[in-house]
Amino acid sequence: MTYCVGLKLNKGLVFMSDTRTNAGVDNISTFRKMYSWSLPDERVMVLLAAGNLATTQAVVSLLDERTKAPDERTVSMLEVPSMYQAARLVGDTVKEVIRQSAPVGQSADAFGASFILGGQIRGMEPRLFMVYPEGNFIEASDDTPFFQIGETKYGKPILVRAYEPDMSFEETVKLLLVSFDSTLKSNLSVGLPLDVLFYERDSFRIGYQRRIEGDDPYFRTISEGWSSALKSAFKSLPDFTR
Repeated sequence: MTYCVGLKLNKGLVFMSDTRTNAGVDNISTFRKMYSWSLPDERVMVLLAAGNLATTQAVVSLLDERTKAPDERTVSMLEVPSMYQAARLVGDTVKEVIRQSAPVGQSADAFGASFILGGQIRGMEPRLFMVYPEGNFIEASDDTPFFQIGETKYGKPILVRAYEPDMSFEETVKLLLVSFDSTLKSNLSVGLPLDVLFYERDSFRIGYQRRIEGDDPYFRTISEGWSSALKSAFKSLPDFTR
């Protein structure tokens, strides 16, 4: 399992992902789940991946390979004319990889993977998509300004309650760290370190990018502060009367 979030702001896009993969409690590894492609002053695309590790790595490797050795039949992430077409390319690649991975007669569910794709191409608005294991996808909107993949339920309430479209990048990281901290405390299959990336609207370059380790002082402050704030808020509520 994993946990990844892509969030759309007035200022641009913010992405965060954990790095834990596991095949049982005694077989835990760290793998990067955030990938990006860019052409300076022309386009930036960021992809987050969750699901079967072999599938996600195959999809990313195939997308990456096509940027270096273009196929006459398939455009690459650096050539698609729009973010919509980029989402279609990711979806088609997911279907291709799963079709090749699943033995004949076996369900493809075990090979499933989902993705969050966001970015901007010059002359167009920043866009954010979620790509399903079946290869179809949906786009973020004013009503649904963020997407989660992986272990989503524990970290969603704070995003729904606290998100504002005019938040700064710094406020957004604070919000996402609270969301991830809630998930980390509730599910052992999600774990540190965390990767975070900013994309500022119309910059056409990767912005701030960082890996947050388990001993990061700011993360510890957020984790401890959120726990204290929840206890304080709970105690401030009136007791039930009968």
